[in-house]
Amino acid sequence: MFNAIVIDKDDSGYRANLQQVNEEQLPEGDVTVAVAYSTLNFKDGLAITGSSPVVRKFPMVPGIDLAGTVEASSHPDYKVGDQVLLNGWGVGENHWGGLAQKARLNGDWLIPLPKAFTAAQAMAVGTAGYTAMLCILALERNGVTPEQGEVLVTGANGGVGSFAIALLSKLGYRVVASTGRVSEHEYLQQLGAGEIIDRATLSAPGKPLAKERWAAVIDSVGSHTLANACASTRSEGTVAACGLAQGMDFPASVAPFILRGVTLAGINSVTQPKARRLLAWERLAKDLDFSLLALISHEIGLSEAIEAAPKLLAGQLRGRVVVDVNR
Repeated sequence: MFNAIVIDKDDSGYRANLQQVNEEQLPEGDVTVAVAYSTLNFKDGLAITGSSPVVRKFPMVPGIDLAGTVEASSHPDYKVGDQVLLNGWGVGENHWGGLAQKARLNGDWLIPLPKAFTAAQAMAVGTAGYTAMLCILALERNGVTPEQGEVLVTGANGGVGSFAIALLSKLGYRVVASTGRVSEHEYLQQLGAGEIIDRATLSAPGKPLAKERWAAVIDSVGSHTLANACASTRSEGTVAACGLAQGMDFPASVAPFILRGVTLAGINSVTQPKARRLLAWERLAKDLDFSLLALISHEIGLSEAIEAAPKLLAGQLRGRVVVDVNR
């Protein structure tokens, strides 16, 4: 038996509980992992609270990230004792995820835990930091360099935003952070933000084209914020879109794309090919200032995750929530 958060839905409603689960109940997979750490992401918050139909089948163990040790394997790439890492692949949505002490998975979804990271550090980075690096790789593929001008990061206090600021700053970019939390200005400056703007300047309906300002944008917000970011991106600039905290809609026009040559690069962190996952984590090991992890993340126990989920969705938690599944 092991502890897990289990989400269920039946005639009595939708609920998430911490409970003991028999190992025989684990789903199919060719690698069984003793989980050390998982995380609480925006998607996990939606799953646990039931505020969006993230979970595809029931019962479900949430947790889109995990790091741990291989306990059993019939996969050729992994043997007992290997340290592994997982981000995405629908885990926590349609396959039992990481907010449990054990997980059984498709070995093709895993990558080796990079030697630069402990399991706890890898989860402090998690899908958020990994997604931020995928965004940066997209900007680089499109030729964006620090000399071209300012990079806007929206949703700056969230996990993706926090890592995007830290990584861009270390790479030499001047970062402008958009946030609705005035109290967090000092935090954003510590991460490397050169300027902080109120998210209200971007979150309301805007014009099809605005004054050119950004060489590039990393957006985790969507909706009007993404539309306004595109409208104010400079000629031939790139906008990396990876989230929908404000909404899934995109109330924009084609003007920035056909009149200024702006590129809108969609970032899908869930099903990236293994080579790109390995590259992203290799770059994180090289380009991330590890001393910032304590600033960006905080740790809770598995028993605290359900209570933390609505706070995360309400924007009341800064940065990353790392979950020690063994406490």
